Amino acid sequence: MSGKTLSRRMLLAWLGGLGAPALALEPLLAKNAPAGVDPVPYLVSEKLDGVRALWDGQALRFRSGRAVTAPGWFLAALPKTPLDGELWMGRRRFDELSGAVRRTEPVDTEWRRISYRVFELPAGEGPFEQRADRLKALASDFVVPVEQQRFKSNAELWAKLKQVVDAGGEGLMLHRADAPVASGRSDLLLKLKPQADAEAVVVGHEPGKGRLAGQLGALELKTPEGVRFKLGTGFSDAQRRNPPPVGATVTYRYRDVTPSGKPRFASFLRVAETF
Repeated sequence: MSGKTLSRRMLLAWLGGLGAPALALEPLLAKNAPAGVDPVPYLVSEKLDGVRALWDGQALRFRSGRAVTAPGWFLAALPKTPLDGELWMGRRRFDELSGAVRRTEPVDTEWRRISYRVFELPAGEGPFEQRADRLKALASDFVVPVEQQRFKSNAELWAKLKQVVDAGGEGLMLHRADAPVASGRSDLLLKLKPQADAEAVVVGHEPGKGRLAGQLGALELKTPEGVRFKLGTGFSDAQRRNPPPVGATVTYRYRDVTPSGKPRFASFLRVAETF
């Protein structure tokens, strides 16, 4: 399986133990699940539309390595144990959440509505199934272990996906129950959604024409595999007036890919939440 198992030195660097607080963090990142995936080897949870945050026991950071400016009382409520999870306000509230956690001065009334939904012990030992079980002992008013479930068949898995999506959720996450702590994009962790999504870097802007004159027509994107393509749908008027800059990472939805690796029917979703 792809992905990197973390050595102790890598883990200390990842948790900020080498004195590099600005270091970009590389937690485990999901690949898209095939439609016919067998769920038996996995623990399954809801895919939360939150902001990824990593806690090293002293500081809370985004994937970029930048510190989250959370209120002191929120940080004081977190355990000394390193954690990986998502800051979350609820389904379909990503924009509100993103605005709250980006502020240089946190607003208490906003943070009272935010919980830290945790799904990994970065310094933990044993398989993921054991680590997920240990998280239950860390539950508090603001730390909420993500519920993990088992499914016996692909049909049961898709029934659960429909239930989550109908209720306003994004999809499901499938984490190998026997997985060690790992980092990077890996098939140890899969995401299952009605439409697949992926990330790419903005390498250029194509100007709009006609009613879009003076605004963004399309983003020119480059995938991690080096495939370049144009993305011209899914943007609000505000996003066309002020598009993601060159160098930003964006998330897009798509149906499938061409033989050359370009996504079909791609649509902009959001700026990726690495912050």
